[in-house]
Amino acid sequence: MLAQLAQPQMHHRAQAGIEKLMEARAKLSRLLGAPYDAVITTSSGTGAFEGALVSTTPVGAKVVNAQAGKFSERWGEMAGRLGYRTELVARPWGELLDPQEVAGAARDAHTLLITHSETSTGALHDLEAIARAARAGNPDLIIIADCITSYGVAELRPAEWGVDVIVSGSQKGTATPPGLGFVLFSPAVQARLIQNPGRGFYLDLTRELAGQKAGNTPQTPAINLIYALSTALDRLLAVPLEVLWAEQRRKTDALIAAGTALGAPAWAARTSPAVAVLTPPQGLTGRQVAGQLAALGQRALPGQAPHEDTVFRISTMGYADRYDALGIAGILEDCFEALGVEFQRGAAVQAAWAALR
Repeated sequence: MLAQLAQPQMHHRAQAGIEKLMEARAKLSRLLGAPYDAVITTSSGTGAFEGALVSTTPVGAKVVNAQAGKFSERWGEMAGRLGYRTELVARPWGELLDPQEVAGAARDAHTLLITHSETSTGALHDLEAIARAARAGNPDLIIIADCITSYGVAELRPAEWGVDVIVSGSQKGTATPPGLGFVLFSPAVQARLIQNPGRGFYLDLTRELAGQKAGNTPQTPAINLIYALSTALDRLLAVPLEVLWAEQRRKTDALIAAGTALGAPAWAARTSPAVAVLTPPQGLTGRQVAGQLAALGQRALPGQAPHEDTVFRISTMGYADRYDALGIAGILEDCFEALGVEFQRGAAVQAAWAALR
């Protein structure tokens, strides 16, 4: 991937650039495991999500946003700023969304915005149950799922579950530098895309999808990143999706098991394989633990505001394997020892190894 980024600038209108765009789009669909058409935006995942929203949802429509954390809250704020009639279905951070509650709110809505993997809390919301319940109550509902940290990481079967639009970004599961957003449209929802949406020009994904299907991008793409993306996707597609999902699950379960053995269990009841969000032992804060881990050379973050002291977060997404998970378990022991936590040495590593088996 780094070699692809180091190439001299290639022209996106040249035949090689067109072929690479088409190749990357095809691989993105394969990574989803469904015949959805991919649009690659030169933006973050937030830009891609905005494009998906304005290109599927007409001005004045009712939008339901289901939220239980920092990132799911973003989509409700976005919908409100764009002037949609926005209804929020909110649960406290760390809790799971109730599929029936979401379905009830979406009964007369045009669009439902839902986050699959909420990395501010470590929760993996039951997208399948939510989508099935919402679709049963409103067959015409358009469901847009924020899968920014679950795409290529967690089990994701949108065609089976009834999810119309999947949104992600390059810097998460695909382990490519930031700068690309992905929007994957189901065949059915493509017939409902808005021609010349009332909001958005650059993020008119109706126009963008038509262009990219023909190997053309209406806007100038970050072609170097697309080359890198195509190469990075080969690593993920080298094994069946079920194997890919299971190994990421085991790595994160290993971190959760290590934390639990040290008195730092997961915050959420249904955990995301994208990140281990752990509650520190009594007497410590998330910022203290994250700071000590950083001092030991292990990247970690405290919680998102206003929960910086409630949790700390560690991830093995990207170029990390099970041996990295074991190493992090050992670093956690060093961290907690330095912070004065009493525990039996080796407990975290043993717990992590048991989870990996």
